[in-house]
Amino acid sequence: MNTMTLWNISAWGFAALAVAAMLVGFSKTAVSGANTVSLAVFAAVLPARASTGVLLPVLIAGDILAVLTYRRHAHWPTLWRLFPAVAVGVVLGTLFLMWADDGVVRTSIGATLLLMAAVTVWRRRSADRPDGPDAVTTRAGRIKARSYGVLGGFTTMVANAGGPVMSMYLLSAGFRKMGFLGTSAFFFLIVNVSKVPFSAGLGLIDGRSLLLDAALAVFVVPGAFLGKWALHRIDQRLFERLVIAATVVGAVQLLLR
Repeated sequence: MNTMTLWNISAWGFAALAVAAMLVGFSKTAVSGANTVSLAVFAAVLPARASTGVLLPVLIAGDILAVLTYRRHAHWPTLWRLFPAVAVGVVLGTLFLMWADDGVVRTSIGATLLLMAAVTVWRRRSADRPDGPDAVTTRAGRIKARSYGVLGGFTTMVANAGGPVMSMYLLSAGFRKMGFLGTSAFFFLIVNVSKVPFSAGLGLIDGRSLLLDAALAVFVVPGAFLGKWALHRIDQRLFERLVIAATVVGAVQLLLR
């Protein structure tokens, strides 16, 4: 019995999942937040709840490629500030998944992402562009990091939708293109790996899902190389606009699904 038969998906369905896996690789090395489109594709082809478990190992494959590509550009003070708050968000997301239905999850996350995209656009139009990341040692910096960290942990646990949340945080903090990608690469590799026991405990990851992951992971690689090639042809202003646009598209998809 092959993987497609095991999941009762058509050839077109598998092709859509393969393209979505390529988009994961592209988003990890070029336009973070674009993989919210992949989230929608996985949920459309597979059962909504099961799709989060299948997508997680695919995301981890993309995270590994992103870390190998941008490991020298990570901003570790920001990461250390985020991780404790993210852990709280992951636990809250796990508890939320125990009782919330798909409609509640999609609506709450979609509305939150739209709000954050609007706030980020307003902030960047009303303030001078900083030369580097906001200081996380200030009280305001700590509060912002903790708020986004909890929200990022929550959204990444319940729907693998933490990418847009952290994209909005890193953009609002003034990260430039390479620092943005290097910091988000390590952030999501560590966070996504830490989610595996929770997802397995909820029954979202099992032998059947891992078989499908093995078939899809190979498509992440060409997407990552395409993203690396494209990144050097995208200037900073276009990069920021693409990240925000991907966030808005992903949020609207969550609200309309």
